[in-house]
Amino acid sequence: MDSSFYQSYFKRACDVVLAVFLMIFLSWLFLIILLFYLLSLQFPFFFWQERIGKGLKVFEVVKFRTLSEGTGNPEQRRFLVGDILRYLSLDELPQVWNILKGEMSFIGPRPLPTEYLPLFTSQQVKRHSVRPGITGWAQVNGRHSISWAQKFELDLHYIKHISITLDMLILFKTIVLLLSFRKDKSLSEEKFRG
Repeated sequence: MDSSFYQSYFKRACDVVLAVFLMIFLSWLFLIILLFYLLSLQFPFFFWQERIGKGLKVFEVVKFRTLSEGTGNPEQRRFLVGDILRYLSLDELPQVWNILKGEMSFIGPRPLPTEYLPLFTSQQVKRHSVRPGITGWAQVNGRHSISWAQKFELDLHYIKHISITLDMLILFKTIVLLLSFRKDKSLSEEKFRG
């Protein structure tokens, strides 16, 4: 398949079909997760945060909340349901809604907080020429164990080589990583400082 046709039309169509399928097929899982939030008395269920999208457009990404409300450091705000969801990467499931709205894709550079926007170089900002993704080339090639500079290099590599073959490879590697149940290091990740 021609990569430009895939990027312009087919990729988005695949996102929509898969997002609708997951919302229907995994509706029972959403209900179970919400029940656990109710039983643990953790409210609200969802976490919303402004992120940078395609064309530098700001949107609100949605996740299951994995830290309790408050002003303490992340380690002090952890709770059991949140830890389990983060460990299984299920906290990302609500982003299917962002995909249906056209703000995200299943595969692409991860959407970053708006506070990072002034810190990007002219090269790094090019990562926003495509829809951000739930998973991406940087996530399956190091994620939290590589530097920000390496992440951006991987993001730019992805943008230059978008194809159905590369997306299928990323999807496969994502599934392998999920099934490996590696320890979550997201709470200890250093912020990008330019």
